[in-house]
Amino acid sequence: MRVLVKGAGVAGLTAAFELAARGATVTVAEIRHGLGGNASWFAGGMLAPWCERESAEEPVLDLGRAAADWWDAALPGQVTRAGTLVVAAPRDAGELDRFASRTSGHRRLDEDEIALLEPDLAGHFRRGLLFSDEAHLDPRQAMAALHDRLAAMGVEFRFAADARHVSGFDRQIDCTGMAAADDRLRGIRGEMLILHTPDISLSRPVRLLHPRFPVYIVPRADHHFMAGATMIESDEVGPVTVRSMMELAGAACALHPAFGEAAIVEMSAGVRPAFADNLPRIETLGNGVAINGLYRHGFLLAPAMARKAADILFNSDKYVGACA
Repeated sequence: MRVLVKGAGVAGLTAAFELAARGATVTVAEIRHGLGGNASWFAGGMLAPWCERESAEEPVLDLGRAAADWWDAALPGQVTRAGTLVVAAPRDAGELDRFASRTSGHRRLDEDEIALLEPDLAGHFRRGLLFSDEAHLDPRQAMAALHDRLAAMGVEFRFAADARHVSGFDRQIDCTGMAAADDRLRGIRGEMLILHTPDISLSRPVRLLHPRFPVYIVPRADHHFMAGATMIESDEVGPVTVRSMMELAGAACALHPAFGEAAIVEMSAGVRPAFADNLPRIETLGNGVAINGLYRHGFLLAPAMARKAADILFNSDKYVGACA
């Protein structure tokens, strides 16, 4: 079976992997000139289904539980399994209790336990939550590595290609996100900073709870950190706003004052595709299917959605209707 995958974001790359692993001949068509520039490129890379349950529906937890295992199997060495640490300033202790009440899979920490996990946060927070089964990866490294793995598996990539003019395939999977012709989608703008400071070391993502602008800090290589991300109901693509930069930088400094001296290496914004219920969908579309609406959960939910899409294409009895 020859399959065309439209889009080289995380949804398209994971779908291509599932199809190629099952023996399909796969071509990925991407309108951009290479990897990058899409919502996946600006993701945090947190594989955190239990934390996400605080504001997401149960399907996000169910679909995301196996994400770390999928990424680990597909790209050995790319996943860091150190859990997620959630903290709040003493004045926001109620936010921590609220977060705990809406989630599972965590244990409570006191000040000494936080210091053992993250020595650089010693003395900064009295209480926290550890979600020990969660993980994270660097999205850009993961996408590049998955591209190389797919190329080695025989997947053809056509960059700077308009998939509307590519033909000759038995099936197709549309993973074009906001570019898809679907007026049910809305854009959720997310802005982020990449900071660099040799004065801080973190072993795992840290979520700082705040009533107005909660933030997460994700460690990357060589003392780089991703601070994100805003959640703005907008499909406008453009530079990071002053307000968002100040809120993200201020929240990072609230996590640790040394972030005040960090270099801002990058300020970027991406637009995430979402349906009204903020849940992803797989739907039949002509001679194939469409995966869309991954919202803020791209790297977390893409593996499960890719498996479902491949099941539909490889099993004619499932090639009907839609599945969320």
